[in-house]
Amino acid sequence: MKTSSKARYALYLMIDVARHEQAGPVPLRAVASRQDIPLKYLERIAGDLSKLGFLESVRGAQGGYRLAQTARNISAGDIMRAAEGGFLPVSCLDAQAELCPRQSSCCGVARFWQGLQNTVDAFIDGVSLAELTRDD
Repeated sequence: MKTSSKARYALYLMIDVARHEQAGPVPLRAVASRQDIPLKYLERIAGDLSKLGFLESVRGAQGGYRLAQTARNISAGDIMRAAEGGFLPVSCLDAQAELCPRQSSCCGVARFWQGLQNTVDAFIDGVSLAELTRDD
């Protein structure tokens, strides 16, 4: 499975802000340069993360972004879901999707996919932003 660039960039953005916000609001231009992410793409991601309560925008000449919550209260799963809306190894696990035509014949396989989903969710929800900012 491959994580989308939007989810990866959202993680990089949040990690960068957490590492640099002690010096004041973190400008997106600086994040874009340090993380080698296109500024326009980063602006959209930052806007989404702000709307969902993970970042706060500070306007003005010395403006930028800072965390809206403490880094230990934000999980990697929170960030990735905010960016992508969720992770599903297969579309049949999506409650909003149409009923899978194979549902009656693949219950063992469905348990496998659900188990994989549960394992991924448990892992990404168990890693805090604070842990991701450590350099050990």
